[in-house]
Amino acid sequence: MTTTQEINMSEAALAPGAKKIGDVILDVKNISLSFGGVKALTDISFDVREHEVRAIIGPNGAGKSSMLNCINGVYTPQQGAITFRGKTFNHMDSHQVAVMGIGRTFQNLALFKGMSVIDNIMTGRNLKIKSNLLMQALRIGPAQREEEMHREKVELIIDFLEIQAYRKTPVGQLPYGLQKRVDLGRALAMEPQVLLLDEPMAGMNVEEKQDMCRFVLDVNEEFGTTVVLIEHDMGVVMDISDRVVVLDYGKKIGDGTPDEVRNNEEVISAYLGTEH
Repeated sequence: MTTTQEINMSEAALAPGAKKIGDVILDVKNISLSFGGVKALTDISFDVREHEVRAIIGPNGAGKSSMLNCINGVYTPQQGAITFRGKTFNHMDSHQVAVMGIGRTFQNLALFKGMSVIDNIMTGRNLKIKSNLLMQALRIGPAQREEEMHREKVELIIDFLEIQAYRKTPVGQLPYGLQKRVDLGRALAMEPQVLLLDEPMAGMNVEEKQDMCRFVLDVNEEFGTTVVLIEHDMGVVMDISDRVVVLDYGKKIGDGTPDEVRNNEEVISAYLGTEH
């Protein structure tokens, strides 16, 4: 596996094993979201600390993906605000969020199936490219040097994710588990400070889940990237998360360490379906 020093993905990169949870980097306050008369989220508040793995869990329809969509600007909440690194926004558009350093993967893969692995991950560098389209097309002077630099970054991500053998393979020809790695690689190519993962292990077998858990932890611990993830596999959540927030029918019913959430009676009831 490529070393952290070689990758140098961000200024926040830490030495392996040197994880240190810091101050609040992302603060979600009183978010409410409705579609017509249907309430998707009701007065949701929680924070995310720098360098931690923060999980959002809940039964189907709890509002988890809607919450991520509010954070990265896909949805505009009717109430509430989001503070990122001390700046408060009532609404952030997706481009603004990406520029500020919040990356995202989606539950349903949106990869370019006919493009190679390396070209898919290169699309994650778009915000970093300074050359105009004409210079990029002609590949002259600074544009060519810039492209070579970005491709070097992407090659390091490919090494990190252990998909070197597939770098020139069209993504559509890869097994599902490897496609999920490519999706993660594209998000990492943005060099995010906060990485939002929407069910990164969904549809995977046990071995694929173990690999993805390892990569998520390595991203968090070695690069110092803050991770916010939605995941249905409670074993995964309890093993890799520092703190967990629990949603049910659009309301927050639990928030704390994995052990605190595991023993929360309201959370237990929601998952067993004994009360709502």
